[in-house]
Amino acid sequence: MTDPLNLTPGDARDALAAWLAARGEPAYRTRQILPRLWIRPVGSWDQTTELPAALRRDLEVSFPLRRLTLTARQVSADGTEKYLWDLGDGEAIESVLIPEGKRRTLCISSQVGCALGCVFCATGRMGFRRNLTAAEIAGQVREVVLLDPALMPTNVVFMGMGEPLLNWDAVDSALTILNNSDGFGIGARHITVSTVGILPALAKLAGRPEQFRLAVSLHAPTPDQRHALMPIEKKYPLPQVMGALKQFRRRVTLEYVLIGGTNDGLEHADRLAELARPLGALVNLLPLHPGGAPDLTPSPRTQMLAFERRLKRHGVEAVLRRSRGLDISAACGQLRVELEARRRKVHSQEHAGVE
Repeated sequence: MTDPLNLTPGDARDALAAWLAARGEPAYRTRQILPRLWIRPVGSWDQTTELPAALRRDLEVSFPLRRLTLTARQVSADGTEKYLWDLGDGEAIESVLIPEGKRRTLCISSQVGCALGCVFCATGRMGFRRNLTAAEIAGQVREVVLLDPALMPTNVVFMGMGEPLLNWDAVDSALTILNNSDGFGIGARHITVSTVGILPALAKLAGRPEQFRLAVSLHAPTPDQRHALMPIEKKYPLPQVMGALKQFRRRVTLEYVLIGGTNDGLEHADRLAELARPLGALVNLLPLHPGGAPDLTPSPRTQMLAFERRLKRHGVEAVLRRSRGLDISAACGQLRVELEARRRKVHSQEHAGVE
């Protein structure tokens, strides 16, 4: 029994071709079946009515299509959609679809929870549960398409739950599934991997021939300030991360969440410019989502605009993003954390007074 969705398209084609040949099926069956994995996905093999019934039944046994189960879907007034997927083992992950004009960006998860403990992130408060498989990572795109083909993402960003480069093998395969013409066929320049800077896997990503985009979660311009926000700074210091980025062939984006009174001063902008300018990097300035860290204060908009202007005065390209999905649980990990807390509350109420 093989999960074809956990294979890259080339490996899935080979596995299906070998299985079909052993059954004495004609070679064209592979060309019929493979597109049903990602190009024109089906929820189950019995939906592939172009195939004989007996073949459909045997595919269900030998190549079962394992699904993610949608357990919550929230839609914001600004069009942002948040999905909570049940993985079938008691764990759950989140994806966020952000429409903007003709662009539909799907933010996907790569791990259940996260071990890094960044202070501004709801996922970090969960701790690490487990890595996702390639099928579970790319499956977030697949399930959105199965919900409605019109929602097919034009862009995918690995900015959901987890640190992608701590799950490199599965992310590596998922990148191929997302990009390959027999997979989802999303252009490499429309796929962004966001990382805090896990140096060994960063080198592997840089070694891939495709032009995948790289975004680095910086959030502070000095090692001491960064360590206060992101404990990973102790293992992969900022100077080493910035040095590794100089070897990257593609333009890098630096992600910077603005936190009131913490990292949003003009002196911080000056130091950030010193890091960004030699790289020719784009700086994404992100308002702190209040649902991600209730104990932190978002930077005032006037201060965010002043920060952006200061970077531009230094010759750095900077973009101040706007928060999306403020009326839903759109912060990374927020919906999962809220529902888990709600279940714990219900559970404790059900057992109140029991000794």
